[in-house]
Amino acid sequence: MAAQPGKLKLALILAGIYLLLALLFGALGAVLWADMQEDERLAFVAILKPRLELSILIILMAWAFLGMIVHAVFRAYVQAPLTLREQALVMVNSNPGLRLQAIGAPEIRTLAQVVNALAEQRESLQRDVEERIREAKTSIEEEKNRLGALMSELTQSVVVCNLDGRILLYNNRARLQFRALAEGEPAAAGSALIGLGRSIFAVLDRNLITHALESIQQRLARGSQQPLANFVTASRAGQLIRVQMAPVLGAVREEGQSGERERSVAGYVLLLDNITRNFELESKRDALLQSLTEGSRASLGNVRAAVENLLEYPDMGADMRERFVGIIRDEVGAMGKRLDQTVSEFAGALKARWPLEDMLGEDFVAAAQRRIEKKLDLPTKIEQVADGLWVKVDSFSLLQGVTYLASRLRDEYGIRELRFRMAPAGRLTQLDLIWSGAVVGSQTLLAWEIDPMNVAGENSPLTLREVIERHDGEIWFEREKASHRAFIRMLIPAATPQESVESATLMHAESRPEYYDFNLFRQTAESRALDDRLLTELTYTVFDTETTGLEPSAGDEIIQIGATRIVNGRLLRSESIDQIIDPRRPLRPEGIPIHGITEDMVAGQPTLDKVLPLFHAFCEDTVLVAHNAAFDMRFLQLKEESTGICFRHPVLDTLLLSAVIHPNQESHKLESICARLGINVIGRHTALGDAIVTGEAFLRMIPLLGAMGIRTLREAREAAERTYYARIKY
Repeated sequence: MAAQPGKLKLALILAGIYLLLALLFGALGAVLWADMQEDERLAFVAILKPRLELSILIILMAWAFLGMIVHAVFRAYVQAPLTLREQALVMVNSNPGLRLQAIGAPEIRTLAQVVNALAEQRESLQRDVEERIREAKTSIEEEKNRLGALMSELTQSVVVCNLDGRILLYNNRARLQFRALAEGEPAAAGSALIGLGRSIFAVLDRNLITHALESIQQRLARGSQQPLANFVTASRAGQLIRVQMAPVLGAVREEGQSGERERSVAGYVLLLDNITRNFELESKRDALLQSLTEGSRASLGNVRAAVENLLEYPDMGADMRERFVGIIRDEVGAMGKRLDQTVSEFAGALKARWPLEDMLGEDFVAAAQRRIEKKLDLPTKIEQVADGLWVKVDSFSLLQGVTYLASRLRDEYGIRELRFRMAPAGRLTQLDLIWSGAVVGSQTLLAWEIDPMNVAGENSPLTLREVIERHDGEIWFEREKASHRAFIRMLIPAATPQESVESATLMHAESRPEYYDFNLFRQTAESRALDDRLLTELTYTVFDTETTGLEPSAGDEIIQIGATRIVNGRLLRSESIDQIIDPRRPLRPEGIPIHGITEDMVAGQPTLDKVLPLFHAFCEDTVLVAHNAAFDMRFLQLKEESTGICFRHPVLDTLLLSAVIHPNQESHKLESICARLGINVIGRHTALGDAIVTGEAFLRMIPLLGAMGIRTLREAREAAERTYYARIKY
């Protein structure tokens, strides 16, 4: 291993001093020797020869003593300022809480104390400024949070893009829908389709987007106030997506001598609906009509012929008449059986239903409770609601109907409490409104069904019967004799949600993801080559791997890939990949306590040839960042031939960048870097945990590199390549 830069400087200084002294004493000796007489020279040699070894020892000891003095002076006046300079740069650019150490000569220590005092004043002023900025930003943050809450909770998928097709904003519904579009692929596939700065053309055809934009711009030129474009396209998985596009308008500008004002388009909003189910429903309906038409044509022809014969020959024999009647009976029976079978198989496709929405049953019951207690001041309770039960409802009209029934029961029968019960009933769901006491007659309930719904002064244009028919349901009254209770039962459609309950829970379990960044509106992805772009402008994928061992060339395999993204200087933890991989070989027992991955955990997981394409798509158009990247990249390079996946992305290594920033520090381990930069290390030795920590360290390195004049990707890579650690090979 080569010497550290500080030690190399010390060695060069000592070598220079020793050489200078050797030349000086050599020149002095040569001059004195030349000036001596022959007898003086003989006397000098006679005196020196028996004491030669002692003289050499004295000279070596003098040189060692001189070296110790030079080393002490070097540490006090050279090494100490270099170390303090690195600490000062960290303090200025990354970790304001850091203070300079009291090292070096007394003058240097005094200077460090002065610098620490100035740092205290600076930090105090920064805190005061930050507090004032925080107060000024309160109203803006409130608006931002409202927007974030609105976008997150919308039931429709919303994606906002700039003119280059880069995603600037998306809501949770869009993330879940994109994950559904990757159905059948490993879990990481959904993450590869959507993300800030990622291209929408990974999902939608570029030509369709371009055509829709041209259509919108033409409508804007004609003075349209609400220019919209609609189209239907198919995803890579064959699912049909209906898209509505609306423009994001930029500033109004004046064009030409006429001064005509035009509105520029800065981006566009996409509203996405997966209509695959609707299309399949229409296809079933077409198949139903065709089967009824084709299947009934022959039977109707036979019936018609038999009837014509009976009418044309009224005096035919009894046997012949019975034969024709039998034909009519058999064909009519066959038609009836065919019709019953068709109705049974295509019941869901026979009716054009009112658009209904999927809703969790317990959410609907909770909404009904709040509405009844608020409007009617009637106590309610939940008796039983099946877990994970989803219903397909027009929630507003059905809530009106339930509240209307509660109002009639309270006003006409004086009930004091209403209970709810919801349970599955085949392809339908039973919703019961239960009370104790009075019994409602069937005629009374029938009258309630056709009366206008009026609740607490709020009128509805629908009747209760129309609400039930809208849901293709039924309603009736029953009595529980054993418990002396009565209930009204409504049958409403059950639903199979497009996303699992796990996905819906995930929406609330996570902290609100950082989904939007409007600064990307001002970014053009292909404006300049990556090498000449500033580090602060680039998008990064920070990744790490866990492996079976440390020898990729000897057959060790990747068992976990973790990755996250940096966009516009922010680490987006919500956009990540965390995938365990089956290496198809035994794990090393000594590695399990380190990474915590066991044989049971890798069993049944996708293999690397399934995961690498998804990881490659996740990294598209980004710069790769890793700690000791040569190790991870070697594993990926060895799989190029077998998987066909080649990573040609630019790569930055935080180990090498640390050596660039802090050449006088002894350790460039990730823990040491985090300690210097003031980063709390959490989740080490998991792929995603290490990737997140590496990303945080890299973000703090960028201003330190900038202070050294390293601002572009090219400059960072060239500086990293000049370090000693860049020589390490795997």
